[in-house]
Amino acid sequence: MQFHENGYVTGEPRVKAPAGVGIDRPAELPAAMDVLIVGEGPAGMITAAQLSQFPGIDARLVERRPEQLLVGQADGIQARSVETFQAFGFANRVIDEGYHITEMSFWKPSTENPENIVRTAVAEDDANGVSEFPHLIINQARVMQYFAEVMRNSPSRMVPNYGIEYLSHSIDESQEHPIEVRLRTVETGEEFSVRTRYLVGADGARSQIRRDIGATRQGKQAAHAWGVIDSLSVTDFPDWRVKCAIQSNDGGSILHIPREGGQLTRMYVDLGEVAEDDNHAVRETPMSEVIARANEILHPYTVDVKHIAWSSVYEVGHRVTDRFDDVPADQIGTREPRVFILGDACHTHSAKAGQGMNVSMQDGFNLGWKLAHVLLGVAPQQLLRSYTGERQEIAQNLIDFDMTWSSMMAKRPEDFDSPTELEDFYVRTAEFPAGFMTEYKNSLVCGTADHQDLATGYPVGKRFKSFKVSRRAEGNTVELGHLAEADGKWRIYVFADAPKAGEESGVSRLGEWLATDAASPLVGEDLGGRKRREWFDAKVIYQQRHLEFELRDAPEAFRPTYGAFDLMQYENVFGTAPEGDIFEARGISRDGAIVVVRPDQYVAQVLPLSATDELAAFFEGVMPHA
Repeated sequence: MQFHENGYVTGEPRVKAPAGVGIDRPAELPAAMDVLIVGEGPAGMITAAQLSQFPGIDARLVERRPEQLLVGQADGIQARSVETFQAFGFANRVIDEGYHITEMSFWKPSTENPENIVRTAVAEDDANGVSEFPHLIINQARVMQYFAEVMRNSPSRMVPNYGIEYLSHSIDESQEHPIEVRLRTVETGEEFSVRTRYLVGADGARSQIRRDIGATRQGKQAAHAWGVIDSLSVTDFPDWRVKCAIQSNDGGSILHIPREGGQLTRMYVDLGEVAEDDNHAVRETPMSEVIARANEILHPYTVDVKHIAWSSVYEVGHRVTDRFDDVPADQIGTREPRVFILGDACHTHSAKAGQGMNVSMQDGFNLGWKLAHVLLGVAPQQLLRSYTGERQEIAQNLIDFDMTWSSMMAKRPEDFDSPTELEDFYVRTAEFPAGFMTEYKNSLVCGTADHQDLATGYPVGKRFKSFKVSRRAEGNTVELGHLAEADGKWRIYVFADAPKAGEESGVSRLGEWLATDAASPLVGEDLGGRKRREWFDAKVIYQQRHLEFELRDAPEAFRPTYGAFDLMQYENVFGTAPEGDIFEARGISRDGAIVVVRPDQYVAQVLPLSATDELAAFFEGVMPHA
């Protein structure tokens, strides 16, 4: 974290000075705004938190509930989400607070006494080390509270407007704010209209905005019911504080997940197939019946529920929407999207793999920075096409994975091809639920893999995987990826060739070009209220250890001035760390490489140090010069 660049700061440095729309921000909704977000769920809140970082954007979030969420339905936080929280500044707090999943137990019927379950395997949660971040359990409401804090502390001082529900919208492109949105105050029933440039529907599985844009859900209707219960209980089950997949002799199963705080636990209890004419009657199943079913599955063990913190009964469906914006297939390329849906509004599935909240937040992270760049005139409107293009495929991959996992959880033990099939699948596919199998295809903001051999550990289209480096300024070992903030900036990581700083090299020539050439993405007129170079975070990593070269011998492109006093940036020059060589660990060529990373932490380009024309051409597409 950097602060003091504009003068000495007292108090909490995470609280930014109000600016732009954050100065004397009115509590009520304005008549016109840049972005209106409907829904306070994970997808809506991360979108709002990202947009709140830009004081030049008036973004608002409305939620029909009268107050913020107190108890959430989701609880599993995958490593990719914790990585994202790092960019928003609260990962360490979530890590300290959450329950850490380090292993998973598998329970099945005893071969000698099938009515009893026995532990058959224990699998390490991240046996392949896909991330330095942990797999956590923490209530969804806490995540929403952390994002709300980010919004309140941002320069725009953004806060949700509660007790307001969405009714409908219409679009007139002749208007400066083309979308008219009809809203209603829940408490009084009063209806009113506002206008906005963009509308974001994070309004859940029954999304009215999805219906209004004519998007349709495709996939399998709900056919299996589960009861979920968060409780404080007394039990003799040995693995009560371990994540467990429990399968009983009669085919019933439980996914058991310990919760944060040392006592709270969650059980997903299998209630069986749902009849086609059920008409959601299963949702009225009393919790006493769910608990009785849990005891049947756990036999010979018992659970005595003393206190229910939260409970629900739901049906599993696997459905993904045909598009995530308001542009029908036959109009793609003829107009740009104005309305977007994300999270449960466009993909629904079971909770068994802990994907709902995690994938939804990545929807919002993907969309938020793109909206900001377009609204501030940094990027062309065509950038917004890539939201559906990228996230719809990811949602379909999730549906496919979850259908396999949830069907395996519901199978009878004797129906498996192998006694270890379930646990083998869990270990083999760990990278997918952790959030690290996402790989975006070539688009305006994702280049080709023509030079992938220069950095094999940073596949184009996949998230930038961190590794330790030593900062030259003071010798501290830091995680390179953890330095990226959710500030809308592009990252340009330059991995040096063999010569050290101060010697003639590919890096020295690249640094000169970055700082002075008119074609450089860092050179040009101000954009979106910032100096053009402030939309970029350019760092250099040398092959030498940090004491083998001098900081000031690095090109000035990596030591820019910033802040009110034109202070030199000390923190963007690195050497390799004693804990390991990033060049070796990430397959980076000793001839050097440029790794371009998007504001949402995905690798957009891998290029040679000499490829200034290709670098300029890429950024001319996403951030054109005037």
